[in-house]
Amino acid sequence: MVCSATDLFLLASVQYSEPILSLMSRSLTPYNRSKANVAAAAAAPRPAAPALTNAPLDYAYDGSFEGLLTVLFAIYDRKAAPNSIQSLGEVQGGLFAQPVQIDTNEATATRVWEGLLRHMDKEARTRLYHVFLSEQPDRELLVFRYADLAMRSARDIAENYADDNVRRVAHIAQQMYREKHRMEAFVRFEKTSDNLFHATIDPDFDVLPLIAPHFTKRYADQRWLIFDKRRRYGLYYDLQRTDVVQFETTAPQRSTDISATVLDEREPLFKLLWQSYFDHVNIPERKNMKLHRRHIPLRYWRYLSEKQPREQRFQPIKNKRPPGQA
Repeated sequence: MVCSATDLFLLASVQYSEPILSLMSRSLTPYNRSKANVAAAAAAPRPAAPALTNAPLDYAYDGSFEGLLTVLFAIYDRKAAPNSIQSLGEVQGGLFAQPVQIDTNEATATRVWEGLLRHMDKEARTRLYHVFLSEQPDRELLVFRYADLAMRSARDIAENYADDNVRRVAHIAQQMYREKHRMEAFVRFEKTSDNLFHATIDPDFDVLPLIAPHFTKRYADQRWLIFDKRRRYGLYYDLQRTDVVQFETTAPQRSTDISATVLDEREPLFKLLWQSYFDHVNIPERKNMKLHRRHIPLRYWRYLSEKQPREQRFQPIKNKRPPGQA
């Protein structure tokens, strides 16, 4: 894959991964399960989960979702419950024991992912992936506890809100849905001189894999790059497919803004026109900042062109005066 210099405006070299995994591009829906799904989950046979009879262990993995699924397989293969499940970059060993490192196996991960459907429906299973993306400190143990509870229960647990793990998974799913929805609504692109549309975001959760299908479908006729500056990776669409892009260097960057020399020469005009449009359709008499902040929280204003400082002071359109006042 070949990119021009302005494609790589932040660093000189970018490493491209394989196309986004199918489970990364699953849509995220509010927690509202249909009666058909509930009935199907209740009727499906539930094989018994192996008893975890051996001493608990600390597990370490590479930090990927496939790696976590491989850890779940290892837990039942070894019949040893987890004291902890840690990413290799965050491993904290004890005085007398070191974590057991589990190597990622994609075939095993796929087997576990498909096997979860014997104990939960697709919506509940997908929420385990959303929990992983939420970056909660104990997300790995939460995924294990939810999956283990589902495998040991005689019926569907998705609405068993008396259980703390089920309640937390449902709450995190709602948080992820809101963040995904807002990112899809508030992302603003800037056009570079070689027709690349770029946007920099800083979401509370790792939602890039969840918003990829939306932008791929909506902006299928233009090249774009969405970069998450907090997590240091992005999504790049080249008119054919969407890839995950990551920087090869770990050197910290002070800013991820595009240099003005890289932008299309008309980009400042587009911004000015949009701000002018926003000012003229606004109705000052109906201003309600409390309601406005509820729908568009302050932390999203940095993405919106209409919320940036005005380069030109707003003036009413002169030819819009009432008749007789010409």
